[in-house]
Amino acid sequence: MSNIPGDLKYSAEHEWIAAAEADGVVRIGITDFAQDALGEVVYVEHPEVGSTVAAGDVVGEVESTKSVSDIYAPVAGEITAVNEALDEEPQAINSDPYGAGWLFEVKLAAGSETDNLLSAEDYTQQVG
Repeated sequence: MSNIPGDLKYSAEHEWIAAAEADGVVRIGITDFAQDALGEVVYVEHPEVGSTVAAGDVVGEVESTKSVSDIYAPVAGEITAVNEALDEEPQAINSDPYGAGWLFEVKLAAGSETDNLLSAEDYTQQVG
């Protein structure tokens, strides 16, 4: 059974989104379910800091020993940070997907909502 924290929101594409900070920045990563399906992560292609993304845009990819998977932006906004530690230790996505394995941060665009994302309960139902 995958670990699905109740305090996060989720996308149908298996990204998690932490609640916005006071400055409107959210942290994003891939779920435990997704990292388990991928297998051992060996490389992460980061989005470009400063770029503007729309919800649903492909912003990077995660490469594992099994496959390559696109990373999608679950919300619209500006990329403000990427987890550069993953350049040296991409397997942190496998060992700590909700902590050290986070992928990038986005400053939410005006009007960009997280309400349309899945709750932990809804995501649990999606992944079975």
